[in-house]
Amino acid sequence: QVQLVESGGGLVQAGDSLRLSCEDSGRKFDHYAMAWFRQAPGKEREFVAAINWNGGMIFYEDSVKGRFSISRDNAKNTVYLQTTRLSPEDTAVYYCAGRLGAPKREREEYVYWGQGTQITVSS
Repeated sequence: QVQLVESGGGLVQAGDSLRLSCEDSGRKFDHYAMAWFRQAPGKEREFVAAINWNGGMIFYEDSVKGRFSISRDNAKNTVYLQTTRLSPEDTAVYYCAGRLGAPKREREEYVYWGQGTQITVSS
């Protein structure tokens, strides 16, 4: 069973960076594609980035390309989201998610979810 716990969020200024972590306390982490989503107040949860089981397939939502980077360490059962050049528009709760098979952009495709970690970016 996959149990995901995010960490690393915080309050930062525009232009700053944060690294989010999501640890899976279950087993067989390397069987799962992982993704990051985010949800701003009053908005739908949206896709940010996804990675396949071995890091050989990665893709991003257009607004974060070149600023965010997803990676994983299967030995540590952890997926990361390195964020740089943060702007107030990046303010949201960030969730990690997992699914068996190939990574997807659609949140409905993901079965396992963490509880979220808040990023707040001040201008």
